[in-house]
Amino acid sequence: MTTNLALDPGFGSALVQGLGAIALYAIVGLILMVVGFYAIDWTTPGKLSTLVRTGAPNAVIVTAAGLVSMAFIVVIAIYNAGGKLAEGLLTGLIYGLAGIIVQVIAVRLLEWVTRLEIGSMIESDRFAPASVVVAAAHVALGLVVAVAIF
Repeated sequence: MTTNLALDPGFGSALVQGLGAIALYAIVGLILMVVGFYAIDWTTPGKLSTLVRTGAPNAVIVTAAGLVSMAFIVVIAIYNAGGKLAEGLLTGLIYGLAGIIVQVIAVRLLEWVTRLEIGSMIESDRFAPASVVVAAAHVALGLVVAVAIF
């Protein structure tokens, strides 16, 4: 009796295709995360990237929460993208961009409703408890938008 340890003939090809798909989805995810960061930066008063680099605590909290919320949206957009690889990448990209737009609008609307002075808060060198409210709003709305994509 002989035991055959050989791989199926299409194994190598399937493995390479799978790795290629992972790389392409990772690129789409990275692009969406960068777009999401700049969307947060552009729509938030002050220059978040500079404030984060200088260690402004409220800017760090709001930016971190914004990135986590964008990650929820990007992950669900990619997870929900089905079909052939090209269709999945395009669907993930479109859903991700739509989710980012909705997220930014929703967070800005919530900040307006709560009448928080975001600009002065994120530029402050002192911790402001309201930054946690803004961060929670980012995460909560990110989850809502992500589930809406799903």
